[in-house]
Amino acid sequence: MVDCKTGSTAGIDEAGRGPLAGPVVAGAVILNPNAPIRSLADSKVLTENRRERLADEILLKSIAWSVAWSDSTEIDQINILQATFLAMRRAIIGLRVLPARVQVDGNQLPNLEFGRHKICGHAFIRGDSRIPAISAASIIAKVYRDRMMRSIDKLYPGYGFANHKGYGTKYHRSAILALGPCPQHRRSFKLSSA
Repeated sequence: MVDCKTGSTAGIDEAGRGPLAGPVVAGAVILNPNAPIRSLADSKVLTENRRERLADEILLKSIAWSVAWSDSTEIDQINILQATFLAMRRAIIGLRVLPARVQVDGNQLPNLEFGRHKICGHAFIRGDSRIPAISAASIIAKVYRDRMMRSIDKLYPGYGFANHKGYGTKYHRSAILALGPCPQHRRSFKLSSA
């Protein structure tokens, strides 16, 4: 069992719970207290340019970071909440340092038992705007997912994934009606505009 009072803390957040297509991506970050990063904030309030620059700085200065995801098939099989938790667990496993505790954006925690190790966890509503490690996780998850969606756009042209990142915009819904869903679409989500 990991001692919750000592050791590192990882911030955890996700990007992509609401879109109609693509993966849900989770980021995990253990910040370095000796290498502070200025202007960390919820990824949704930052410009794309600022997110990209901060993501580079986070990857460079953090003690450890990880990005993981659950794809659209997993989302359809186990539902979006469980797929989000699965992505978060994968991100924690991907850290090169096992944290003593995690701080998660939201009001629920994923399963934090890993074999004989149980990590302590706390959920924070709006943690991505209040807790630097969660903000950092939010940023790298969003940047990574946006890059994935730009790549998916090249595989499945016509849907506009590079622009709307899979969200249910009018253009995206019209493209689904015209082209039908592609393998990246979440069949368990309401895809039509009706």
